[in-house]
Amino acid sequence: MNRRILAAVAVAALAAGGCTDSSPDPGPGSPQATKPDFQPGEEGVGDPYFPKYGNGGYDVRHYKLAVRYDPSTDGLTGTATITAAATDDLSSFNLDLVGLSVDTVKVNGTAAENKREDAELVITPAEGIVKDAEFTVEIGYSGKPQAIQSPDFGEGGFLHTDDGAIALGQPESASSWFPVNDHPIDKATYDVEATVPEGLTALSNGVPGGNTDDGGWTTWKWSEKVPMASYLAFLVVGRYRVETGEHKGKPVFTAIQSTLPAGGPADLAMERTVEIADFLETQFGPYPFEAYGGVVVDDDRIRYALETQSRPVYGGLFFKQGPFTEVVAHELAHQWFGDSVSIAQWRDIWLNEGFASYAEWLWSEEGGGPSVQESFQREYDGMDWDKPTADPGRAGLFGRAVYKRGALAVHALRLEVGDDDFFRILKTWTAEKRNGNATTAEFITVAERVSGDSLDDLFDDWLIGETAPAIPK
Repeated sequence: MNRRILAAVAVAALAAGGCTDSSPDPGPGSPQATKPDFQPGEEGVGDPYFPKYGNGGYDVRHYKLAVRYDPSTDGLTGTATITAAATDDLSSFNLDLVGLSVDTVKVNGTAAENKREDAELVITPAEGIVKDAEFTVEIGYSGKPQAIQSPDFGEGGFLHTDDGAIALGQPESASSWFPVNDHPIDKATYDVEATVPEGLTALSNGVPGGNTDDGGWTTWKWSEKVPMASYLAFLVVGRYRVETGEHKGKPVFTAIQSTLPAGGPADLAMERTVEIADFLETQFGPYPFEAYGGVVVDDDRIRYALETQSRPVYGGLFFKQGPFTEVVAHELAHQWFGDSVSIAQWRDIWLNEGFASYAEWLWSEEGGGPSVQESFQREYDGMDWDKPTADPGRAGLFGRAVYKRGALAVHALRLEVGDDDFFRILKTWTAEKRNGNATTAEFITVAERVSGDSLDDLFDDWLIGETAPAIPK
């Protein structure tokens, strides 16, 4: 293993509290074995970039969300029912929640105490929760949702629009509309019911469950049964043109905001969603989710696209000049790299963005555009090698070194090991890590195992070296 990368991983593990307790296990009948030592769960998971993102002491299995949103008042009411398992003996535990007021909290059906500490919701159940026990938290909440303001990433999370709302963003957004363990390391399944005024569409992740009208309101149902990182959960409300279909036995659901021209570039790009997914499947392995789709929003604040699981959301600006399908390839590639195989810490985000950027090159070549090698050479010639790809720093999470230098590292691997081993590496990685979390060190281990090559120097040069590496022949 590359010494510099391995050392960085070791430091991250220590920062996350990853030391092993070498003291002997208590024997049967000892006080420690019979009487739990209940302690508060940590107020973060120990991510070096975001120490208070997520929470410790438990693992969420499922979120059941029922929200009601009225754009005329910007008022939201919701009930979140969270099923989790304790990973420690808990006297209390935290959830992440921004802005909204908490009205009621129950743990296993019994009222629990709660208090707010900035964006932390601290819950103290009537009785301690023993390690490994499954428990249920039901939270009633309400208020006017707030956007999340970040000095590094600007405004994200819940945004009010002219006819609805957009709850979207990375690295955090979910806590602006429901209480959540807000870090990718704690993936969970989701059921979402969103009730909005009749005539509006409410969109979220996963398989559509239909919609029902009642008294001037419409409830839209969505179900994501494959574990999902919290920042990938989204809610979009407004007037949309909806297209539905089926592909390979799975539902296809796309929606385009009605203010964009019907039959225009956004529609044409979304029509190619399953075609692009099928192509990427030949490169990366089986498509990992139970639904296909995409959402295009017409809001100048959304100057990006996000790989929201099973149904990416695209800012309409991408399609002002035409059906720009490279962005569709990028976000669909994330369904494998970032969504199915998710990062364990934010420092490893190149595992998401480097491969998604590489997918743009693959798709461009497939469509008769520049070859992958030509795209590689263009980026190589213009790269600033002073900025690292692995561990880019908090402010550098979404910089060119992560995206484009990350793609350069991917292609350098291909040149080094050859096409056969390269695509075996990708398909092995997405199969073995499916529905889980992973690190840079783990990817290097898989690449070396599949190829049979020592790749320490290659990854050292292409991920963290400070000068232009020699291109493998």
